[in-house]
Amino acid sequence: MNRREQTPRSWFWRWFLNSKVVTGLLVLLLILCNTFVFTKVAYLLTPFLEFLAIVGLPIIMSGILYYLMNPVVDFLEKKGVKRVYSILGLFVFVIGLIVWGVVVIIPKIEEQTISFMDNFPSYVKVVETSVDDFLSSPIFSQVQDQLEASWDKVLSSVTNVIQTISKSTFQNLGSFFGALASVFVAIITMPFILFYLLRDGKQLAPYSVRVLPTKWRQPTLKVLNDMNQQVSSYIRGQLTVAFLVGVMFTIGFSIIGLDYAVTIGIVAGFLNLIPYLGSFLAMIPVVFLGIVGGPALLVKIGIVFVIEQTLEGRFISPLILGSQLSIHPITILFVLLTSGKFFGLTGVMLGIPLYAAGKVLIQAIFDWYTDISDLYETPIEPEPLALAEPEEEI
Repeated sequence: MNRREQTPRSWFWRWFLNSKVVTGLLVLLLILCNTFVFTKVAYLLTPFLEFLAIVGLPIIMSGILYYLMNPVVDFLEKKGVKRVYSILGLFVFVIGLIVWGVVVIIPKIEEQTISFMDNFPSYVKVVETSVDDFLSSPIFSQVQDQLEASWDKVLSSVTNVIQTISKSTFQNLGSFFGALASVFVAIITMPFILFYLLRDGKQLAPYSVRVLPTKWRQPTLKVLNDMNQQVSSYIRGQLTVAFLVGVMFTIGFSIIGLDYAVTIGIVAGFLNLIPYLGSFLAMIPVVFLGIVGGPALLVKIGIVFVIEQTLEGRFISPLILGSQLSIHPITILFVLLTSGKFFGLTGVMLGIPLYAAGKVLIQAIFDWYTDISDLYETPIEPEPLALAEPEEEI
């Protein structure tokens, strides 16, 4: 028998050293201490953060396009097409799509946006009149004053938001041009990064683990592959679902005769990249236009929304996304709110895949810790001694 198993366990070992709660608290304490230290030396990371601000956008754009285009390149390579030729062919195809969008889609969006902004004051008056008529009904007579006060607050809040946006637009004009320059640099450098990712992306992970000790290479490579699988599945799935949602909204709103159907459909597709919240956010301007158009149009909008949500929830999302991330919806909402608070729109878009990758990494570290530690071993209970049977007398 092992010497450690023969040694009796003390109460200190049982209730403190072998306690998962204590271990979790110690890990939390270490994380908080590290966070506190980093807050005191954050200025040392300023050059690194400035470097990330320059190269971050083209790398993110290249990574997203890599996950979309790499399956096609792999498929063509299996069919005998050289990898470089398939990459160049995809580049030509993407350039063609961009030219088509600039020639056909962008002018349509520009026309509808200018029309909406020109008609917005009249839309506000129509909505205000409709709401006043609705609130003046006998049903709301007892709480009419409170409802009117609430509606006035809503209108004043919307007006203040619009004025704030207008002021900040002129005040932050320098920041806007700085961001525009960063986007321009990203567009110029992104194709080169994407080309080399598509050509040599498979050798990136094995090459990266060469600096690690020999025993760590295979487990680290497995963790990197699992993280890559999680991120790629999420990005490809979300972009595919967002595209289909945009198409469904565009077709549905065009059928019922809603104004600005193309622009609203495209906006709904982009907003659908935000899990659980995107479609509802896209419906805010649609409901606004439905109130302007009257009750009949509002009912039609509701029917289109119900059909879209049914098709997306019952067929499209389960078929494309499935349960690949295995993340609870409450956790997703928490990650969205937290990442959006700290990092804005970028955090909302990238929070979920980064959380999924981090979850894989933390799970791997926890599995390694449980293997080398005896804190999670199942205690071996001694087998009960069998009673000796009495010998029969002869």
